[in-house]
Amino acid sequence: MSKKELKPEIMAPAGDQSSYLAAVAAGADVIYVGLKHFSARMQAKNFSISDLAALASLAREHGTKTYVAMNTLVKPDDAQSAGRLIHRLTQSVKPEALIVQDLAMLQLARQAGYKGELHLSTLANVTHPAGLAIAKELGASRVVLPREMNLDEIREMAKATPKGLDLEIFIHGALCHCVSGRCYWSSYMGGKSGLRGRCVQPCRRLYKQGGSHDAKRLFSCMDLSLDVLTKPLLDIPQVTSWKIEGRKKGPHYVYYTVKAYKLLRDNPTDAQAKKMAQSLLDQALGRPSSHSVFLPQRPYMPIKPHEETSSGLFIGQVKKDGQKFYFTTREELQPGDLVRIGYEDQPGHRTLSIRRRIPKRGRFDIPFRKNIKGPGLRSGYNVFLVDRREKELTKLIHELENDLKNHERPAPKESTFEPKMPKGTGQRSRQRPVHMQVNRSLPKGRIQGHAALWLERSSLQGVSRQMIPRTTWWLPPVIWPAEDSKYRGLIKDAQRNGATTFVLNSPWQAAYFKDRKAELIAGPFCNVSNHLALAALKGLGFSSAIISPELPAEDVMALAKKPIIPLGMVIKGLWPFGISRILAEEVKEETPIKSPMHEVAWVKKHGQNYWIYPGWELDLSGELKHLERAGISTFIHLHEPWPRSVPRPRRTSTFNWKLKLL
Repeated sequence: MSKKELKPEIMAPAGDQSSYLAAVAAGADVIYVGLKHFSARMQAKNFSISDLAALASLAREHGTKTYVAMNTLVKPDDAQSAGRLIHRLTQSVKPEALIVQDLAMLQLARQAGYKGELHLSTLANVTHPAGLAIAKELGASRVVLPREMNLDEIREMAKATPKGLDLEIFIHGALCHCVSGRCYWSSYMGGKSGLRGRCVQPCRRLYKQGGSHDAKRLFSCMDLSLDVLTKPLLDIPQVTSWKIEGRKKGPHYVYYTVKAYKLLRDNPTDAQAKKMAQSLLDQALGRPSSHSVFLPQRPYMPIKPHEETSSGLFIGQVKKDGQKFYFTTREELQPGDLVRIGYEDQPGHRTLSIRRRIPKRGRFDIPFRKNIKGPGLRSGYNVFLVDRREKELTKLIHELENDLKNHERPAPKESTFEPKMPKGTGQRSRQRPVHMQVNRSLPKGRIQGHAALWLERSSLQGVSRQMIPRTTWWLPPVIWPAEDSKYRGLIKDAQRNGATTFVLNSPWQAAYFKDRKAELIAGPFCNVSNHLALAALKGLGFSSAIISPELPAEDVMALAKKPIIPLGMVIKGLWPFGISRILAEEVKEETPIKSPMHEVAWVKKHGQNYWIYPGWELDLSGELKHLERAGISTFIHLHEPWPRSVPRPRRTSTFNWKLKLL
């Protein structure tokens, strides 16, 4: 069968055993899961290796593959534990693929003897066609495309996909406001990094803008649901996998979404199948959904600030009868059903398991919780049905649980795997530290330190011919398919006029310099956090790297001990909460946005992207001498024009410098 005739696999999420078995029961081609460590969904229950080995064995009997997500940022001291985990996975679970974000994981997997496929997570941020060749060069067999791409862009990526590399796209599930791999919001607010699977979802919260007294969910996205729009994807043979997001969802959601997309894939021209699939998706208990930007001619804004975007089926509101809180349900509830009382950012919210049948329009008294500090439950809270325990599905899962008893759970076994770490020079830089001031356009007056500009046509034309060779040119953190040729042209023009030094903010941007001689610096958005990643960057031609600003002091010092290549740090300026491709109409640029805790943010569009900035700067200048002694040789000052309407802050941030990054 030719690749064009092969059907894309339906890839189901599973965060626990019940959801995994529901995916098997639904006939999923693949189930992707996370472990207790190195998973970008650490809030899910996730799996032990022993449990997963038995489940994967059962799944193979049903023709279902298992992929394991190890898609987190790897800190300097993580290499051994990550490598040993992969080694144990290889021996016990034998997953058909590993999903990774960090360049270190590509090397660790092969060192640990893993022979299966290596997929680059959407967190790796491969967003432009030229970068696909670099992904293949580094050992990836698949790239998971960003959820922010439209159909035309997916086709462009497919045309540029080299032989031996496949593409995977999300077709259903939650949308993040910021581009995957380019969100630091949760981390900047207190060390819980989305790149480490610990995001607390600040984008889902209520915010006020300007002088408004009404708090709205200005950044909270509806779910993605491509449903009947999946048909054109069948004509793109490079897209070999349709992925359903939702490792924190229950078995009901998993079962119904898998069933629906199997119908849509297998019966693309059958109107009755489409109708049935849509009915199944309506029963899946997800958030309100949209097609988002998938149709380039008819993009849909997936943010409705006046509406709630909480998952689950609305079934009632909390009322108070004397000292008791209760709700009257709009749906029949069965034992085992899960209901959520209120939203996650409301005081006293909770999730409850139903213990007895409650008929439609029946009353449910909410149990009183003791030892609750702060405000508790309130009248008016919305109640949602978030997972069902239907008899048929429960029966299917129970039958598979009985089968599972026949599959061995291997006893936990320690691994003695030792990663081969790259040899650093062991020598700290003796050169005088360089202070690089990064601007959007050349500022008036004297520049403090080395001049650097974001590479745009306006900045290239705005400096003298004499300044171009003396300036370091920064590429943006996200380049979309339509911008690929633009940046090729800008690089060509810059070099023709003498430019020699470029900061690349994605490893995949090295593709632009395959046939060009230049000094390449890995920028801070490359999320560099370990020695193996540094070695990979060196192999791609990078001469130095700027460490991820997310890292706390202990990790920065560990990286600086035995440098693979010279290192730099962002020491001062506006580091963004995140970078997004979408912005609700209600959100105005360069206008203060306030959280319930009175924290200020503001938005500015650069190119095709919206940068969301905190209302206070990163400032590590007090650590300058400490960093110089450690051998850091380049210090970055990020300059952004401060909006007139945004109040000047009385505070600064040291980001995670004094914290322990989770």
